[in-house]
Amino acid sequence: MKISLSSLYEWYRNAIRHPQYRWLVILGTLVYFISPLDISPDIFPIAGQIDDVVLLTLLVTEIYQMMVEKLKTSKLEKDTAQPNNVTVDVEAETVSTDKV
Repeated sequence: MKISLSSLYEWYRNAIRHPQYRWLVILGTLVYFISPLDISPDIFPIAGQIDDVVLLTLLVTEIYQMMVEKLKTSKLEKDTAQPNNVTVDVEAETVSTDKV
């Protein structure tokens, strides 16, 4: 079974966008970032930080995109909820222009 980086990325992206698993994926990513046990141990100067940086970058990017999409949908809902035409009821009285 061959696992490609693009399939891992798509899995991560779909998992973080799924409302039921979102917080578990975020928490798991943060635990992986803090944990000394990972694919490339942090005791190696540069190679140890590469996987952490990549995973943290994915997390921040996906959270940012989700926030932007949520703001766009809430703005669209707000715009559609408010009608464009506003009707104002006015009680008018007639004014006589007769000279006395």
